[in-house]
Amino acid sequence: MEVVIVPDSAAGGELIAEAMAGLLRQKPDALLGVATGSTPLPVYEALAAKVRAGEADTSRARVCQLDEYVGLPAGHPESYRSVVLREVVEPLGLSEDAFLGPDGTAEDVAAACLAYDRALAEAGGVDLQLLGIGTDGHIGFNEPCSSLASRTRIKTLTEQTRVDNARFFDGDIGQVPHHVITQGIGTILEARHVVLLATGEAKADAVALAVEGPLSALVPASALQLHPHATVVVDEAAAASLKLADYFRATYAAKPSWQGI
Repeated sequence: MEVVIVPDSAAGGELIAEAMAGLLRQKPDALLGVATGSTPLPVYEALAAKVRAGEADTSRARVCQLDEYVGLPAGHPESYRSVVLREVVEPLGLSEDAFLGPDGTAEDVAAACLAYDRALAEAGGVDLQLLGIGTDGHIGFNEPCSSLASRTRIKTLTEQTRVDNARFFDGDIGQVPHHVITQGIGTILEARHVVLLATGEAKADAVALAVEGPLSALVPASALQLHPHATVVVDEAAAASLKLADYFRATYAAKPSWQGI
């Protein structure tokens, strides 16, 4: 696992966007796994700016969702399909044909989960999966004590996650669904490169447990310790609880530029 400490969220967004652009130069039809929420927005903004400047070509790129609410009607502005279309697909000039996502409106949710896992495999697998981290250490919607071998499935959200997400529903927790479809931890770990972005002091303890703590289902993000190519990008505030912060800074400063992230 590589830990990169950046000055702020904008710097983190630029770093990850350049990694995505570099991947697309090598593999123009790469499948990019995208996360939702406020944390990854600087990544999408930086990548869209590169596309406009002719520094990145997304014409053949594909994107896929990490998770989706269950039960929100099709077209609901806070369904993750709508969010990804609005924040990623449209700014990058992609078509909906380039977009994979689970069906949160399906009558048979279990079947929809299996279908999404199959669709990812049939697409050749995820080349780069972008993740955020919850204050309790969850990735995707794999809440604490999720199986580290889990596949795409339905999960029940914790009260804290629903509280955290209420800001997207006019602050009304009553509007936040109780259930979601999420890529499982085992599914996430199949991506060729996993990049976790965390910003703000509220994420500092979760980051430290994920990076420096023991491998534990209690902290789902700690499973990234098992991945052969995992990168954790954090701003100074989110790095505040890392015991090895100085070591991480030194190793990144000495890293050859040709290695990328």
